[in-house]
Amino acid sequence: MRVAHRRTTTVRCLTALTLGLLALTGCGGPDGGPADGPDDGQAATATATTPASVTSAAPAPSPDRTAPSSAPSATAARWAGTKQFVQIDDARTGDGRTYLSVRPAEKKPHPRFEAWMIVPGEGPYTEVSMTEDAQVLLSVPLGDAKHPAAYAQDEFVDRLTARPSSDRAVLGYDLSFDGRGRVTRVQSLYTP
Repeated sequence: MRVAHRRTTTVRCLTALTLGLLALTGCGGPDGGPADGPDDGQAATATATTPASVTSAAPAPSPDRTAPSSAPSATAARWAGTKQFVQIDDARTGDGRTYLSVRPAEKKPHPRFEAWMIVPGEGPYTEVSMTEDAQVLLSVPLGDAKHPAAYAQDEFVDRLTARPSSDRAVLGYDLSFDGRGRVTRVQSLYTP
């Protein structure tokens, strides 16, 4: 009887510890990046995700078959209210919105420069929409300077889609999502 009580107590403690760690991991925290890095002290956060569970489907057409549905995908809904580090394979505008094709990735400080190295993710890309007032901050090579500067959404789409897909694969972005899984902020990371 005493051994069973200890097992139950141990299992409860381990369960509480695991849930606590998951909660802390899911909250994301400041990511200092490299010393005096490209953020110049601005706190950027990234939440590591495993793309193995991410599924992607083409956006559902509206009943009249003219535009994709504005309903969030399962992945976008899962990202609601979080910050994610991603790759963006493609971007487009339609029905008055901007859409990004994204998948999780990782970033690491560059060993020799004040910049980032992007570790590409694996798996399918998922299309997410941006809010109308979403902020876009770009650094080199998409932006004109090392430090992030504000750009219009349509200019971001033009700059991204003008690059070959092989170049897009080595670019990374911090995205912030609202409670409905829509992107409210895009910031490209400085990569030399």
